[in-house]
Amino acid sequence: MIKSQKSKVPPSLKLRRASKSQNRGFTLIETLAAIGIFTLAFGATTAFILVIYRTQGYAFQQSTAINEARKGVETMVKEIREAKTGDNGSYLIEKADDNEFIFYSDIDKDGEIERVRYFLGGSSSATSTKECVSYSDGGTCSVNFSNFFSGSLETAKITISVEGDFGAGNEYADIFTDGGSSGQSCQNNCDDCAGLWQGQLTFDVKNQALDNNLTLLADASSRVDSICDWIEPNHSMKAKFDLAWTETFSSGQTDFKKGVINPSGFPASYLPENEKTSVLSQYVRNGPAIFRYFDKNGNEVQSLPARPEETTLMRVNLIINVDPNRPPNNFTLESDVQLRNLKTNL
Repeated sequence: MIKSQKSKVPPSLKLRRASKSQNRGFTLIETLAAIGIFTLAFGATTAFILVIYRTQGYAFQQSTAINEARKGVETMVKEIREAKTGDNGSYLIEKADDNEFIFYSDIDKDGEIERVRYFLGGSSSATSTKECVSYSDGGTCSVNFSNFFSGSLETAKITISVEGDFGAGNEYADIFTDGGSSGQSCQNNCDDCAGLWQGQLTFDVKNQALDNNLTLLADASSRVDSICDWIEPNHSMKAKFDLAWTETFSSGQTDFKKGVINPSGFPASYLPENEKTSVLSQYVRNGPAIFRYFDKNGNEVQSLPARPEETTLMRVNLIINVDPNRPPNNFTLESDVQLRNLKTNL
């Protein structure tokens, strides 16, 4: 009987087969799948981190904007509360519009009264005054305004007043703007050497002012004699030219700004070209007015011309939002301020 014999595999061959089985790597499909899973996981993690970063960054930006605006409002309220008559004799409130408030106050406690303007960027109103004197019979005098606006000029008006030997019907002053006639001052109802401004005349000069330069001249008639002594002795005519203008700017429409002019010269004057401006907040989103005005009885003063004289209390309202297209919603800062030098019982 023949016995079958099992073939024997050498131990070394078994070891080699086991080693090959244990060291077999990923297939191409497994590698691609792993890469895809890793990419998706990495992308999701990165997107999550970016969302958190942007959210935190926006929240920080919003918080910073609110804090800056809050500090600005607190400073503004203190300055308005201490409003005083200007060093040039101007009433303590010069202008009281919805989004622009001009007043006089010693904001740096140096003994001089500054002209302070709070306004919403994008539009601005200002005034400038210049005077001239003639010491000869029937003489002339002139002033020049140049580089007084930096945006787009919207309106410009000149108001002229004179003083001198203007008591008779043949004593008057012809007014010229850039060489063109603009009318006559003191054609009637003026007095000789009155010691005050009279013969007020107002006219539009926007077209002439578009080149940022205006030359105004007052030409006294031959009967105006050099016999007056108001401040300047032996003069025939003094003329005062008040230029008022508004301008707009193409950028910074949401900037809430502060402008300060220190008094200069004697008698004191506030020159628009000396105004120093700063930005209090870049993210003001006011639809409602920033400033509201109330009289001594607590009634809101709606009429623009009446506001400077009738206002005793103001309400300041700023709406802050870095980006209105995303949450959180608008943040509102509101404060009431009583003008101490006009204080009455409401």
